[in-house]
Amino acid sequence: MLLAVVGPGIITGNVDNDATGITGYALAGSQFGYDLLWLLIVTAICLVAIQSMVARMGTVTGKGLSDLIRERFGIAPTLWVMIFLFFANAATTVAEFAGVGGAAQLLFGDVARYAAIPIAALLVWFLVLRGSFRVVERVLLLLTLAYLGYIVSAFLAHPKWGDVIHHTVVPTFHFTPSFILIFITIVGTTITPWMAFFQQSNVADKGLHPDDLRYERIDTVAGILMLNVVAFFIIVATGATIFAAHVTVDPSDPSAFSKIALALKPLAGQYAEQLFAIGLLNASLMAASVLPLSTTYAITEAFGLERGIDKSFREAPVFLTIYTAMIVIGAGIAMFPGAPLVLITNLPNIINGMLLPLLLPLLILLANDKRIMGRYANSPLFNVFSGAVMLFLTAVTLAFLASIFFPGVFRGH
Repeated sequence: MLLAVVGPGIITGNVDNDATGITGYALAGSQFGYDLLWLLIVTAICLVAIQSMVARMGTVTGKGLSDLIRERFGIAPTLWVMIFLFFANAATTVAEFAGVGGAAQLLFGDVARYAAIPIAALLVWFLVLRGSFRVVERVLLLLTLAYLGYIVSAFLAHPKWGDVIHHTVVPTFHFTPSFILIFITIVGTTITPWMAFFQQSNVADKGLHPDDLRYERIDTVAGILMLNVVAFFIIVATGATIFAAHVTVDPSDPSAFSKIALALKPLAGQYAEQLFAIGLLNASLMAASVLPLSTTYAITEAFGLERGIDKSFREAPVFLTIYTAMIVIGAGIAMFPGAPLVLITNLPNIINGMLLPLLLPLLILLANDKRIMGRYANSPLFNVFSGAVMLFLTAVTLAFLASIFFPGVFRGH
């Protein structure tokens, strides 16, 4: 029964380790060693609160999150949420295809970027729109195995495991501009609004019912655990090599991940560099498949349009058109010489930062509505838990937005 239910949570968790996420974790390790490992426990707790609610709502109602927002709050809030979500995910899709190009350059040389991106776009489009739901799910689950490469890379780096364990359980915080910005980036890249929309739609599309809820909770927690384990070993690998060797990496450089991977070669061996490049390619392909799909599901659900990857173009024209357009635009911009990749990389985080404080209260209100959830509504204790998570994430989001619009707040003089 568990094997029949598993999928939505594990796929959602692993896809969150996308190109921007991997770069963020690698920057955390390369700039501050193991100092931010403890933050992964905090982000895991926050994700359990959020993803547990959407998994529960998906199994109980059989509807996606956009459907419930429209039915409960009306068209205007739904429209604003969809606008923010579309632009954030469209910009992130560009970043994912840029990640495909960067990984191809590391593995096969500079020219490979221009061949790898269109091939990846066609592969992603064909897999999702010409494969059945079950085939797509199994392929995405299989791709999660590639993340084992980051664990191998960490062991190749020969870290001091006593220091690793210490920083995992004992919080370290530096009141410096660079540390605060990386702290905010780690939270922002780990906890994103698209995850809530995708997992709930995926649960509903899979046809799960309240009887499956116990197994879907296991699936959800497993996905969150896998996400944070991968992040943990990326930070360990880069902390034990690049940070220890005092190699400087500019976090504003859009090719920062490539430079980190290249720096691993003399420090941890050629295989560490190749494993990191393969991991980046895998992460980018997974996210390039799921992010446009999440967006398309959310928009078509929000406005009551036909949807589903098993549908033909005649049955769901808007669904298939939006998905195809996001793939084409994302790949096209990523291939364009001189594209503003710094802006493209940061834009999703800015928009997600504006969306998260709007989405979380709606999510908690929906999960508490007994007309929707019946006996599966949030308990008082879970409300305290989710409320604390909302306050923490809102504070971090406001700090991130302040760092963008008022940079002097964190950078000093």
